[in-house]
Amino acid sequence: MTDPAQYQDVTTIQRLLHTAKTIAIVGLSSNELRASYFVGYYLKRHGYQVIPVNPRETEILGERSYPSLTDLPGPVDVVNVFRAPAALPQIAQEAVTIGAGALWCQFGVINDEGNSIATGGGLDLVVDRCLKIEHARYVGRMHWLGFNTHRITSVRTGLQ
Repeated sequence: MTDPAQYQDVTTIQRLLHTAKTIAIVGLSSNELRASYFVGYYLKRHGYQVIPVNPRETEILGERSYPSLTDLPGPVDVVNVFRAPAALPQIAQEAVTIGAGALWCQFGVINDEGNSIATGGGLDLVVDRCLKIEHARYVGRMHWLGFNTHRITSVRTGLQ
């Protein structure tokens, strides 16, 4: 398996966060307790147009849900993937087919074939990173408490 670190370029991540406007989330769930829902909610709240891609849903976060990327009505800047790694090759191919700008694979979504399809199709690729966490990190909504604490917080006044 390829080391995902090669697809975690800070410059690419920052550029995508600052230029993307439309994000299709494949595997977005309507269950408020799922990570995909929380990420979608966060991104929508921060001004991104979030397009749910989930064949089991008709609407999520007040937006129409589509069964696949090829069913989307318009262009997409980033395809964010919350699916099992085995599903990535098909998703990557669909992202290339629709002309998406980038494929962003959440934590644990690592598949060499999918990575090859995405990069071969000209997409920017981010692997094994959370879009919400990276947004919070680079937009300044999250910071380290101190050296070697290994704790992250958004509270600027210290711990309560």
